[in-house]
Amino acid sequence: MIEIRTATATDAAALAELAVATFALACPPHTSAEAIAAFLRDVLAEGNFDAYLADPDRLILVAEVAGEAGEAGAAGAAGAAGVMLGYTMLVFAEPADDDARAAATIRPTAELSKCYLRAETHGRGVAAALMNATLDAARSRGAAGSWLGVNQENARAIRFYEKNGFVTVGEKRFLVGERYEDDFVLERAL
Repeated sequence: MIEIRTATATDAAALAELAVATFALACPPHTSAEAIAAFLRDVLAEGNFDAYLADPDRLILVAEVAGEAGEAGAAGAAGAAGVMLGYTMLVFAEPADDDARAAATIRPTAELSKCYLRAETHGRGVAAALMNATLDAARSRGAAGSWLGVNQENARAIRFYEKNGFVTVGEKRFLVGERYEDDFVLERAL
């Protein structure tokens, strides 16, 4: 059984491990291993998650197999109790990116900053459960809308977001390593 819960300060290391296992899945094929490693080091390392978890304007939700929380690697992740399968991060603030701020028009807004799941969970309903809980959390904190950026080459993610009510409202750029990628800005009312 899958459990969705709010991440706590003790989850930073597990979230960083999950980021290592999932971030590259969202990158276009031309993204270099060096660029992925730099992003993981600079944005998704344990210290970053410590700061995200302490930030009152951020909320991280995790999906995991229900059971005792514990440490485990990706091997058997789809069935081992306490293993994180995916996570989302909401940011309750005005978009920092000028293009996203212009494109996303529903206020107050919550950015769906991160939405990553282990590959072995794809197609098993984990993403839908995590998305529903995330949108409910944004709504409960007073957001009227939610926006996100998604790589224009990530057709699987775009289909998933559209299935969950997001529509393309603009474009922005996203830095991975030393290369800017082209993202769509998607938004939905809550």
